[in-house]
Amino acid sequence: MAAALGLPKWERKARIILSLLGLVLSVYALHVELSRERDPDYRAMCDLGESVSCSKVFTSRWGRGFGLVQLFVAKDSVLNQPNSILGILFYTLQMGLGLSLSKKAALALVLSSWVSVAGSLYLASILAFVLGDFCMVCVSTYIINFALLYTNLKRRKAIEGIKEKTG
Repeated sequence: MAAALGLPKWERKARIILSLLGLVLSVYALHVELSRERDPDYRAMCDLGESVSCSKVFTSRWGRGFGLVQLFVAKDSVLNQPNSILGILFYTLQMGLGLSLSKKAALALVLSSWVSVAGSLYLASILAFVLGDFCMVCVSTYIINFALLYTNLKRRKAIEGIKEKTG
């Protein structure tokens, strides 16, 4: 149906695959963080060494609220959620809004993707220059976020073209 209306044929499958991968990675990140909080000796599959450790990253200050929320509220505030929770919400939003062919949904997809890419760039710089770590899960989500932005930009352009043709 969507392809018949002029949307790229690959867009729907790409969105589902990227969003599901992002969801899986976000749920895994949450699992690692919660497991590490309960057991400081917990070793995640993504902990390959001293400078390749996702649990080190997830349990750092920047693993919750991008390291920024705790500047305004208490560290243990309900508002200072793990970044993985934000990821779960974002990827669910991407799948849900992807079902709509409206211009507003297309705009929301693009805007939320730009926010995710900005967050990815911020967290990547923290990862490299502050923590001095490499996190495979983190870098994978950054790649997914850039791919979703590309997908959403293509979708928005196609939907605007459809809306102009149909009036």
